[in-house]
Amino acid sequence: MPERPGRPASSRAEAELRLGQAGRVLDQSGCTILHVDMDAFFVAVELRQRPELKGRQVIVGFPEGRSVVLSASYEARALGVRSAMPMVTAMRMAPSAVVIEPRHGAYQEVSGQVMELFNSITDKVEPLSVDEAFLDVSGALRRLGTPLEIGALVRRQVEAELGITASVGIAASKFVAKIASTRCKPNGMLLIEKDRTVEYLHTLPVQALWGVGAKTLEALQRLGIFTVADVAATPVAVLSKTLGAGGRALHNLSWGIDPRPVTPVHVEKSIGAEGTFAVDTFDDDVLTKELLRLSHRVAGRLREAGLAGRTLALKVKYSDFSTISRSKAMGAGVDSAGQIYTGATGLLRALGTRPQSVRLIGVRVEALEPTSSAPLQLALDRREDNERNAEVVGDAIAAKFGTARIVPARLLKSARKDPGPSRPETF
Repeated sequence: MPERPGRPASSRAEAELRLGQAGRVLDQSGCTILHVDMDAFFVAVELRQRPELKGRQVIVGFPEGRSVVLSASYEARALGVRSAMPMVTAMRMAPSAVVIEPRHGAYQEVSGQVMELFNSITDKVEPLSVDEAFLDVSGALRRLGTPLEIGALVRRQVEAELGITASVGIAASKFVAKIASTRCKPNGMLLIEKDRTVEYLHTLPVQALWGVGAKTLEALQRLGIFTVADVAATPVAVLSKTLGAGGRALHNLSWGIDPRPVTPVHVEKSIGAEGTFAVDTFDDDVLTKELLRLSHRVAGRLREAGLAGRTLALKVKYSDFSTISRSKAMGAGVDSAGQIYTGATGLLRALGTRPQSVRLIGVRVEALEPTSSAPLQLALDRREDNERNAEVVGDAIAAKFGTARIVPARLLKSARKDPGPSRPETF
């Protein structure tokens, strides 16, 4: 059940273990899946260094150009600020908010600590992003206690060891556990009993179901469907006629049917990054400079994950928001910025004359496999080997000194201004 503000954490946890919301003992049988989600993760990490901002409106993002909100404190969210919202809109909603530029290295470091903590609880951990994961604790019950006791333990350790808070949803399936963690945010815990899952789901609005975005919601509302109970009462044939193959899946979810297990081995299918320019541009120098920056970011992430990829993809979004992508096979696994940059600029040149100015550009490496098993591209030109070696040295420097990095001179800030990216990147 959600936490009650104003009560000590220990007594809250004890109450959660003893009683349900109706004053009865909760039935925890079969509820072995936890969804653990950090609360306003980027903001929480920043507040560890700036505790004086606790309780204030805080936004993490770049305060210029077309940047978007990466994270917002709950005080800012109360005013309508949301992740992925344009910063211009967010600042209009919360003009007094403190804006902090993101430090992705710090978030990745804390994310690693979070996942390490999860893995100390159970070996069945399925990360969803840097700050959330599913845990199957069925094998930990004898050692650590009931699901609610384990959930309380996770929350205590996250706060004590990492200085941030987490919300925990507990249920018999992944889908329902994620709903539970969402419904008890921030800093709460909610268990949805297996035998009462359908009863609980049917009290929720239809947008609580996975896959119900703005367009699907609009289509469902045209059918007179506004709640999960409405979906459950609608014939599958009607839903399928409107939503296609997704109709049956939505109907199953409305009845709490989600047999997917927690999958502990998560292999990334691709790693990429993209940037939106503050001013749309035709300038090849601006475009290739941004590709160089993105290539270094992607290569660093590949090496950090111990992965290499055989396919390179380029993404270009024009000023009218139309998007094109091109890809090429690399022959052997790549994990160096030099190889990625060479391939990406080649794909850009192959596009020929651009019909419009460019709003966004991105690069992605796909068909990933562990570096240990991926044959890396052998270079005839020793300069390519030297470049990769320099990048590896740069990785070591960054790991030891944090923000310090070796980068190409072309990426150092120059005195002249150019319409560079406003840096709402995909990581």
